Parts: sequence; structure tokens; C-alpha cells
Amino acid sequence: MLEWLDTFWSTYNTLILSIGINSLLALSIALTLSCGLLSLANAAFMGIGAYTAATLTMQFQWPFELTLIMSILTPVIVALIIGIPTLRLSGVYLAMATLGFGEVLRVVIMNIEFIGGPMGLNGIPNITTFWHVFIALGGVVYLLWRLRASKVGRAFEAIRADEVAATLMGIPVMQFKLLAFTLGAGIAGLAGALNAHFTYTIGPNSYAFENAVEILTMAVFGGANSLLGPILGGTLLTLLPELLRGFKEYRLAVNGLVLIFVVLYLPNGLWSGQFLRMKKPSRQNKDGQQHV
Repeated sequence: MLEWLDTFWSTYNTLILSIGINSLLALSIALTLSCGLLSLANAAFMGIGAYTAATLTMQFQWPFELTLIMSILTPVIVALIIGIPTLRLSGVYLAMATLGFGEVLRVVIMNIEFIGGPMGLNGIPNITTFWHVFIALGGVVYLLWRLRASKVGRAFEAIRADEVAATLMGIPVMQFKLLAFTLGAGIAGLAGALNAHFTYTIGPNSYAFENAVEILTMAVFGGANSLLGPILGGTLLTLLPELLRGFKEYRLAVNGLVLIFVVLYLPNGLWSGQFLRMKKPSRQNKDGQQHV
């Protein structure tokens, strides 16, 4: 039994760790979407976390646990700086602004020789284990679960439903938007640090426009309105390239067709959680009228 587990882990450990990290990334953008923010900066925040952790590990020999903490704090600080001016935008304008931030960051990284320049960083220590990813994913899910059940989560829902109405109700919209934006950045940075320490190498092109869209797709594909949805989306979109390996050059086309099908016929994603809400049985009064 143990020999079988060792063989299974040695064969699929990269895939399993990728599923956990992609689930973290999908949850990070689902958090911003829960506040009505269409941000495409999560790939950039992932890159900030990855470069912060890898640099501290390779150049300064920091303990891995401390680098993980810094990989959360650094993108949070950056998100605070860029969030104050950009979160006054909404919809496609916010998406364009955050996408522009990601591209600017990519060009800046390419011109910093201290962190590898356009070649990136190679030979990053392989420190990330299954338990690191499992504990990180479990902690994030628990945090977001408690957040959704709190006044903060209800404020997020009110802002997403109608920002003007939320303002009239006395909800400090800007503060809550900034909170969702920075928390999402911290989760993405943590995912980047964990990813950097099991892929051995990172580069500025690893956090470009394609990656930002992929993170958004994972959340929408699974269902951004629930906690299980982004995890499901991250899992399936990580497995899909492996399952479609036999299609070779047609793999990307099949991937696109699957996504189109989900968007057309399951607009709330694969897991919206709505089917778990049991309808209360109706009862009749003496006049024969039904009450729910």
C-alpha cells in the first residue's frame, strides 16, 4: 500500500500541487468578484508573491514560513497603493486599469537584473509540500467562509447588487472594496510563493495577460458565487489539459468549446450552490391559500 502511494505521489505530485494552487488563485479572484470588482490584477499579485518569496529564500536565506508571510504582505501593500485610485472605476474600466498594472509590473520586472531580468529566477529550492498547500487552502476556505457569514460578507453582497443603494444604506463602499481587493491580493501572493517553490523557476511572462484571464476563467467556470465553485473550476481546468492530451493540437480547441458550453448553458458556473437551498414546504390556511 505504501509503495503504491509513493508511486502515485511521485507520478502525480506536480498535478496535485497545481490543483491546490490554482484553487487558491480562483478563490482570490472570487473574493473580489463577490464585491462586484472585475479585477485582472491577480496574476500580477501572484507574481509579486512569487518573486518576493523566491528572492528572500535564494538571496537572503530566510526561513520558508517567513517568506510565505512576506509573500502575503507585499502584494497587500501594493494593492493598497494602487487600489485607492483605481477602485473608483468599475466594470470594464477597472479591468483595463488592473490589466495595465499587470503589464507595467511585468516590464519593470524584466528590467531588474537583481531578480533575474527577462530570464527570471532559476534553481528556486523545492520546499513546497502537500501539507503547505493543504493547510493554505484549508485556511483560506475557512477565512472566506467566516467572512461570508459576517457583516463584511453581507456588505460585499450589497455592494455587488447595487453600489448606489449600499451607499445610501450607510455602507462605506470604498473601504469594503479596498478590503476585498487587498485580501484577494494576499491570497494570490501566497499562491505565487507556493508555486515558485515547487516549479524551480519563475519568469515575468508567467504572470502575463493570459494568466490573468485563466484565473478569472477558473472562478467563473466553477461558479464564483460559492466557495466550492472556484475550487471545482481550478481542479477541472488543471486536469483538462491532461485529460485532453490525446487530442494533441486540438486540445486548446476542445478546451474552448467546453468553456463556451458552460458559459452558454451554466451562466452561474458548474457549482452555484443554489440546488442546495431546499424550498420550504408550503402550507395552506383555512381559506385554501398557500404560504411559504
